[in-house]
Amino acid sequence: MKDSIFLVSGMTCSACSAHVQRAVSKLDGVASAEVNLATETLRVQYDESKVGFEQMKTVVENAGYGLSIPQMIKRAELGVDGMTCAACSASVERSVKKLDGVSEASVNLATNRAVFSYDPAKVKLTQIRDAVTRAGYTPLDLTSEDTRDAEQEKREKALKQMRLRLIVAIVFAAPILYIAMSHMFPSLGVPLPEFLNPHMHPLTFALTQLFLTVPVLIAGGRFFRVGMRTLFKGAPNMDTLVAIGTGSAFLYGIYATVLIYLGSTDFAQHLYFESAAVVITLVMVGKYLEAVSKSKTSEAIKALMNLRPKTAVILKDGAELEVALDEVAVGDVVLVRPGAAIPVDGVVTDGASSVDESMLTGESLPVEKQPGSAVTGGSINGEGLLRFTVTKVGEDTALSKIIHLVEEAQGRKAPIAKLADVISGYFVPTVIGIAVLAAVVWALVGKDFNFVLNIFVTVLVIACPCALGLATPTAIMVGTGKGAELGVLIKGGEALESTQRVDTIVLDKTGTITQGKPELTDIVRFTQEAEADVLALAASAERGSEHPIARAIVEAAEKRRLTLAQPDTFRAIPGRGIDAVVSGRRVLAGSAKLLAENGVDLSASEAGANALSGAGKTLMYISFDGALTALMAAADAVKETSKDAIAQLKSLGLDVYMLTGDNASTAKTVAESVGIDHVLSDVLPDGKAAAVQQLQTNGKRVAMVGDGINDAPALVQADVGMAIGNGTDVAVESADVVLMRGDLSAVAAAVALSRATIRNIRQNLFWAFAYNVIGIPFAAGVFFAFGGPLLTPVFAGAAMAMSSVSVVTNALRLKRFRYPR
Repeated sequence: MKDSIFLVSGMTCSACSAHVQRAVSKLDGVASAEVNLATETLRVQYDESKVGFEQMKTVVENAGYGLSIPQMIKRAELGVDGMTCAACSASVERSVKKLDGVSEASVNLATNRAVFSYDPAKVKLTQIRDAVTRAGYTPLDLTSEDTRDAEQEKREKALKQMRLRLIVAIVFAAPILYIAMSHMFPSLGVPLPEFLNPHMHPLTFALTQLFLTVPVLIAGGRFFRVGMRTLFKGAPNMDTLVAIGTGSAFLYGIYATVLIYLGSTDFAQHLYFESAAVVITLVMVGKYLEAVSKSKTSEAIKALMNLRPKTAVILKDGAELEVALDEVAVGDVVLVRPGAAIPVDGVVTDGASSVDESMLTGESLPVEKQPGSAVTGGSINGEGLLRFTVTKVGEDTALSKIIHLVEEAQGRKAPIAKLADVISGYFVPTVIGIAVLAAVVWALVGKDFNFVLNIFVTVLVIACPCALGLATPTAIMVGTGKGAELGVLIKGGEALESTQRVDTIVLDKTGTITQGKPELTDIVRFTQEAEADVLALAASAERGSEHPIARAIVEAAEKRRLTLAQPDTFRAIPGRGIDAVVSGRRVLAGSAKLLAENGVDLSASEAGANALSGAGKTLMYISFDGALTALMAAADAVKETSKDAIAQLKSLGLDVYMLTGDNASTAKTVAESVGIDHVLSDVLPDGKAAAVQQLQTNGKRVAMVGDGINDAPALVQADVGMAIGNGTDVAVESADVVLMRGDLSAVAAAVALSRATIRNIRQNLFWAFAYNVIGIPFAAGVFFAFGGPLLTPVFAGAAMAMSSVSVVTNALRLKRFRYPR
């Protein structure tokens, strides 16, 4: 099965997305299809041997919409020196256009500048420079490079066009409203000019409104083009409702104008031109505000993308060379000055500094970097000068992967949206049916044509499928974007919904609650030898061992800057320890069993051994030349943030369990130190998933937090898998939520954010349903029948415009989410 994402054009409401989804789902070979109205994307899982893009494109176009493959197009601007005439500029254009991957080449002779659009997957900027040189001209330094993708540019251009059309509509609709309604408000003191008096000059009154309405209809022509096209294809949408409603009012106005011309001057009071013009203008206002708000929902992605600097300084043959980011390759040495952004991922080779990684991890405190430290592209260097070797570029960098994860998450729907999706598919035909039925009923009870038309138009205009369609995806976009800011990457709506339901958190001990590597904590000596000498000799013997405790002893000696010798002989004894000779002295280091087997008396160490093991520490017995010399203890230190983070989880009403392979005594000690009440000890790596399953069998909804390869099965088994972002790739792939910070406070933030987002979605869905359930009967005259007020199309249009705007605005409130630490 292939999983692909395509761009859908022409959708305006959830009815549209439902039609596209239905059309694609019917194709043989399509396993699942999900349309996201907010991002205007179609996600499809399909069998390539049975169905392809062209077949999907055909059925989507038959439904009245467009389908295309997303492309990342970059724009670059170069200066071109040496051009003297139009033939020169044409020559440069021809030379560059021959390159596969260049979609546009525009050379301006007057400014000696050229703009190129190209696909970076097919052609590099260096090749474009070479093509200019081959044409006989000199490419000058890159002055600007726009890395926004083509789709973003298209949206911005569409927004400008929407604004222009809206201004035209307002300019012409305002005087219509004044002409049609001023006689109703004589107290305002703005009477109509005599030549527009409907009693004295009814034809002029009607024709003036007609001529002012036409530009408004042209400005809002999209409603009619799209609305009628989808209607004739059997898939009506919101545009159809607006087109039928305002079109009916406009046609009736023309009919009334003809009757006025023929002598029936009474029709000057029933023209309805203002309904058509003002409703279209109000709907355009709503759509414009909605588009502006929707563009804000993806600001988190834009902020992440803007973290990347446009250029990097690399060291080439001892000289500094500033190059475009695309030109940086793995293995290059990059220089980062104080205050500059780190361009790509790498490992520090020279220098020391503190680096601000807050936009990537949500951690506000700078992280100290020195030779050997990893640095991440997009983070900001502090006061020191750093040189680092590049390890990852382009799509392989951590920042690119974060952006990809967030974009993918924003395209995934939450199960809570399924009801809205089902309703959206039947919404518009139902509304048209209600409008016709209401009109027929009021006609049968004796109401005149003007009243019936008012009811018909108002029902069509007030209905808002947009609010239903936007309720979920906008909240998910803002919620997952906010998560990215906090260092919490939530993989879509389903993960959000599952996370807010959990009542139990299972924490893997090693690397999650603790640092993940043991540190030497105690040295108990049984001879007169100095502690430094004992440590130096033991560390020298352990240099060849890979055992974690042995590594802790060596690291402790290195931290104290002790001089270590090379062992003369070395033998590792599996499950016991090591037997080595260092500087002529025999060293045994390992378990009590190893020393006892070699005749070493351990009686002096019993009290110390009991105390240290009771504190949850791992022991290493040391013997020099056959005599017990020291007892060393190591422990996997608890992270400083773990205790507070577990308290936060408890404050959210969650049960917290610790999962570990340690024995019950050691596990209990660690659990008590961080405030955990429930312990699952002696669990082998292959038993973690079974332990999670047992909790689920007992009715718990479990979130598992881990960082290692052996945590992956448990992460998949849990209702929600959360991986520490600095853990293994396998754990990150298996998880539903990725925590970019290494501490557990991000778990509480993830749960709190998911609860806030789902709460926001419920508010949006409630408003969207309530608005339509109350608004449509109101417009149909149900309340009027019992002595209540009657809505006009103008008020209905205003209500409809504000309903979808209010849903998006409510979703944007999530941007203010703050998790109290």
